Amino acid sequence: MRVLLIAPSTLIVGGQSRQAAKLLDLLGQESELEVGFLPHNPVLPAPFRRLQKIKYVRTVVTTLAYWFSLVRKLPQYDVAQVFSASYYSYLLSVAPAILIARLFRTKCIVNYRSGEAEDHLKRWPRTTIPIMRLANEIVTPSQYLVDVFARYGLRARSIFNNVEFQKFRFRERDVLAPRFLASRSLEPLYNVECTLKAFSIIQKHYPEATLTIVGDGPSRHDLEELAKKLHLRNVRFLGFVSFEEMAALYDEADIYLNSPDIDNAPNSLIECMVSGLPIVTTHAGGIPYLVTHEDTCLMVPCGDDVALASAALRFLEEPGLASRISANARRQAESFRWQAIREKWVSLYISLVQPTS
Repeated sequence: MRVLLIAPSTLIVGGQSRQAAKLLDLLGQESELEVGFLPHNPVLPAPFRRLQKIKYVRTVVTTLAYWFSLVRKLPQYDVAQVFSASYYSYLLSVAPAILIARLFRTKCIVNYRSGEAEDHLKRWPRTTIPIMRLANEIVTPSQYLVDVFARYGLRARSIFNNVEFQKFRFRERDVLAPRFLASRSLEPLYNVECTLKAFSIIQKHYPEATLTIVGDGPSRHDLEELAKKLHLRNVRFLGFVSFEEMAALYDEADIYLNSPDIDNAPNSLIECMVSGLPIVTTHAGGIPYLVTHEDTCLMVPCGDDVALASAALRFLEEPGLASRISANARRQAESFRWQAIREKWVSLYISLVQPTS
């Protein structure tokens, strides 16, 4: 079977590009599959590459090049699996792939990954719902999004993200130090401001507490200014950190803080589970489908910095709580191994190409 993955290339830093690259590598090892890759963001030939450095112009020329590549490559494949975010990214990258796949009778899977699905479907119904119905399958990495799509009359199934267990070291945390880690894009929907405010409360109890913030984004300057305004000490903004470097940061931290207002199934939480890093998180979006309060994490309402701080302090002050929860989380993380996910993808491709009578 010939399968074409259509997704952002690693030139765009993010969960989609990382998952696409890993899936491409793992599926490429399957003898029954011939797997290709088409980036949403193709690099133009040398004579035209300078156009991709000009604001607005780069969007037009890159999108046109991508659409041309769809027309050229889709007829060569049995299945097209297109990774999807929301809003304009969906409109420019995903909707054309669905329509062109339909034109060439290539089976199409929409691999939808954005926690903003509810708002996207509600605000953009004309460009989402009718076109998505033309896809053969909608696959999400969480049951949460399956339930969201069902409310809009769209049938979806969930296949978890793959986690590279061999990249992370599980460390038991019987005795914790107040070393905190947060790792999200610095955008309003992830509400890192709530994490900083919670850390301000924590630092009143533990003046030596440290907080490492990994990630970059449009809110970084405002967050750095907020840290100064709150008179926080021992706060590091590391900016972008490569996937290969993250394992060491998980290993050196003792508690993970996560305070989004909107989310789906963040890989960072799964990587914490594999590493034995206790999680304190808000209950945004699909997070309650991924972890459970008092079992595999401590969970608090969105936007509640006081509750976030109180939960973090529980890990520091209740003997045995962190080790129990992190052990439970590590066991649950087994469901994210490639061996558990591989069969679902391969079976799906087979069912599309060789449907049973």
